[in-house]
Amino acid sequence: MAGAGYKNFTDGSVLTAAEVNTYLNEQSIMVFATAAARTSAITSPSEGMVTYQLDTNGLYYYNGSAWVGLDLLDGSLTRMVADQTQENWNIVASAATGTINLDVRTASIWYYTTNATANHTINVRGNSTTTLNSMLAVNDSITVVWANTNGATAYYPNVFQIDGTTVTPRWQGGTTPAAGNASATDIYTYLIVKTAATPTYTVFASQSQFK
Repeated sequence: MAGAGYKNFTDGSVLTAAEVNTYLNEQSIMVFATAAARTSAITSPSEGMVTYQLDTNGLYYYNGSAWVGLDLLDGSLTRMVADQTQENWNIVASAATGTINLDVRTASIWYYTTNATANHTINVRGNSTTTLNSMLAVNDSITVVWANTNGATAYYPNVFQIDGTTVTPRWQGGTTPAAGNASATDIYTYLIVKTAATPTYTVFASQSQFK
């Protein structure tokens, strides 16, 4: 009996099985470690049920045939109108070297403020336990930004990865950057489009210099 609405219980109310199954079970947010744990516990979900999933830190609702993510990374909005938006930057007082993990569940814009010490690899993922692949459906996209600070000797991200696998971006203007810019902050923008479930991605990238 999904969609029973709201009921205010008072002292002495008799709680029936039907009321437990609707007012209580279907209108509470249940917490599960994974999607598999949810499937095992809720064998016959009702339309409108809402759950929270610990491994993705996401809310999901049952639309009558499937569990659908409620947050912007796991789900979708048909239309959104906003008076203003704010984006979270992850500003780190470190120098770029080795592999830089851009964890989009922390922020989609990463800024290292100390002069880079070597060319480096950019790896985009959800976080240490969540893949970007698990967050994006086919035809979904996400834009990430890498802000790299350079001193007198310039360095740049010469390898781009998604979930640890190298992907070759398509660069604005048709030329892949071969260097960074000295005494500047270089902004790299990556528009990632998931084009197949294998997974396969098309990445549109650009480099901009700021002094």
